[in-house]
Amino acid sequence: MQHRVPPPSAPPAATHLLAAVPSEHLLALVRDRREDALAELYDRYCKLSYALALRVLRDRHLAEDAVQEGFLAVWRGASGFSDERGSARAWILTLVHRRAVDRVRREQRHDEAGSLPRERAAAPENVPALDLLGVRKALKRLAPGERRMVVLAYYEGLTQAQIADVLGVPIGTVKSGTARALARLASALRDSRVAAEPACSGA
Repeated sequence: MQHRVPPPSAPPAATHLLAAVPSEHLLALVRDRREDALAELYDRYCKLSYALALRVLRDRHLAEDAVQEGFLAVWRGASGFSDERGSARAWILTLVHRRAVDRVRREQRHDEAGSLPRERAAAPENVPALDLLGVRKALKRLAPGERRMVVLAYYEGLTQAQIADVLGVPIGTVKSGTARALARLASALRDSRVAAEPACSGA
């Protein structure tokens, strides 16, 4: 059985002082190995993280483990956070969601030895490298918020409700934003394919 390590505790006075510090600044303190900053982030996002993990795993103990692993990833990888790519809340919840998905896949491998996880089985088998390159280029043409929604939906595997939780926006915003993003992606990919086609020469 995995030993659950509780989040680091902080002195009451330090916790009170950190309560008003923005989460992005707390992550900077975590980079400097400030355990009290990690404890404050845990207090802010543990309930939301647990709800997100439970929605994926549908098992309380596995969800608790995913949250623990997610915040361990925050502690180890805080230097990888950039506020130019999203909020601290979104980054933390994305880490927790990844750990939850990893646990789903481990459970699937354990219970269904020899069969592919559903996420992989549903993926196209032969995607040309040129198409993947085109998708990456097209993603860069999206607004940051729209790009984040597409990445969370199609690369991280989140549902629209989960994306709304991660980004802290109404689900209607996610639906409309994702629809706009996909329309722009389709247009950008069409443009890139047309540009890549060689001109026909008459005989």
